[in-house]
Amino acid sequence: MATPLSLKELSKKEVLLTAGHRMCSGCGAPPVVKMVLLASDYPVVASNATGCLEVSTCISEYTAWKIPWIHNAFENAAATLSGVETMYRSLKKQGKIDKEIKFIAFGGDGGTYDIGFQSLSGAMERGHDMLYICYDNGAYMNTGIQRSSATPFGADTTTCPAGSAVPGKLQQRKDLTRIMAAHGIPYVAQASPSHWSDLMKKVRKALEIKGPKFMNIIAPCNRGWRSRTDDAILLSRLAVETCYWPLYEIENGVTRITVKPKEKKPLIDFLKPQGRFKHMFSPENEWMLKQAQAEVDKNWERLLKEEEFTKLQEETKE
Repeated sequence: MATPLSLKELSKKEVLLTAGHRMCSGCGAPPVVKMVLLASDYPVVASNATGCLEVSTCISEYTAWKIPWIHNAFENAAATLSGVETMYRSLKKQGKIDKEIKFIAFGGDGGTYDIGFQSLSGAMERGHDMLYICYDNGAYMNTGIQRSSATPFGADTTTCPAGSAVPGKLQQRKDLTRIMAAHGIPYVAQASPSHWSDLMKKVRKALEIKGPKFMNIIAPCNRGWRSRTDDAILLSRLAVETCYWPLYEIENGVTRITVKPKEKKPLIDFLKPQGRFKHMFSPENEWMLKQAQAEVDKNWERLLKEEEFTKLQEETKE
């Protein structure tokens, strides 16, 4: 059973992703990984889809990972880890392993929302006892900042460049967290490195639950977002405070918002510091700002209603 979170105790734990990796300065992914691994009281085996995190943390024979770690292709992190988890269960049944080991897959949005969706969906449907974590930076950052289905509406990328013909990406981002919840798995959550306690509590809860789990964690990319190199946590916090990235969990079908902003900020507070949205602030693109805000408002209201509905259900059961 996981012990309660304590900064004092966490400070004594070993950081399992070392310094000296080659992630960009200010990248949001390494803090996410460090928090996830620090949260676990169990030995962890990880798989890692090809992407920024993988190519920058394992160069030739050098690795930043201090745990058993498996590099996968873009599309099969979940499939690989489900095989390892199956082998573990077999060895445990045979009495060859007696340790309680946890299995965590890491993938960016390109390797999760898109290329790796089939293996992720399959692993969840089969019921493997594993936690899949998507570090969502909203594009294929590793290969040139191309749009993914996680790219937000209006964003300027190399494959949907903002110009006179097309003002950036015209589609809304895929809501993968809800799609994973629709698989009927026991635990799904969204988290942000700006709210470290919420993130780590969710990881600890997920690791205590048997069966497949999924967490979607925002991970700012200053290269692709065209933002400052020191604002990953600031932007993560603004994503939460504007309700662009609400923090919630769905446990056994019960929805709970884990962090509610004291004052819901306008979406432009999140968009303005990012160069990928610069064109949206020109007079002819004012409609884009209104549409983006309307989408965030709609999704937030829906989430509030879902939480209220599940509360009423729980009260009715009692």
